[in-house]
Amino acid sequence: MLRQPVIRQLALTVLLLIAHADAAAQAPVRLDVRSVEYKSVDEVEVPAILAMPRGPGRHPGVLVVHGRSGWHDRLKAEALRLAERGFVVLAPDYHTGRFIPENPVAHDPRTEIDVERGLEVLKSVDRVRPGRVGVVGISRGGYHAALLGVRRAEVGAVVGYYPHLQNPNAPEPDQVYRYMPEVEQWRVPALLMVGDRDHQLRRELVERVAARLRQRGVDVELVVYPGAQRAFDFRRAGRTLGDDLARDDALMRTARFLARALGGAR
Repeated sequence: MLRQPVIRQLALTVLLLIAHADAAAQAPVRLDVRSVEYKSVDEVEVPAILAMPRGPGRHPGVLVVHGRSGWHDRLKAEALRLAERGFVVLAPDYHTGRFIPENPVAHDPRTEIDVERGLEVLKSVDRVRPGRVGVVGISRGGYHAALLGVRRAEVGAVVGYYPHLQNPNAPEPDQVYRYMPEVEQWRVPALLMVGDRDHQLRRELVERVAARLRQRGVDVELVVYPGAQRAFDFRRAGRTLGDDLARDDALMRTARFLARALGGAR
């Protein structure tokens, strides 16, 4: 007889297969994509990609924040896939201007301002619908996204892809046993997604934050993808079926969640 966890995993896998077909069937919109730069503190130039649906009309604005691996073409492709769902997306590269190497261990707090300045740039785009904007954070970018959700009133939704929800410079015991203290001020709706084959500490951290947000009455959706690993959205080596299904489902969930929280897209 199948155990309940196995039954739940099989059911979720079937749902992911259906979602995969649904995502493939939905035709993306055509985009205008351009490279931009904006200044942050210390006159640092922050390069970014700005992508928006072609044609008239305004669309919800979304800031996409990369993780510790830095900005690269695979992440650009994921940001464009989201824009194709009817959003104006700004994706800053907050490492290059400060000569931060790929996969840094330490966190440079100045990058928090660099990312935050991206909100001002996004809101200034004439194709962005007035009102609240969304922030999507990938891995360590999830830390930036959570900070913006607490610090900036115009942020109306936060999405975290396997987010690191603790200050990377916090002591090791805090990394293991505690989430970032800003969780206690978190009020905006959240979508948190992680693979069940991600590192145990990361997965448990995401689950603990989701549980705490629910206790505090925050609208939070937690998705733990069966068979999915870290970086299921863009990883190349050793991909699994779980990674592929999670990638498509996460895009669909993100688009639907942001449309609901920000007032519709497309």
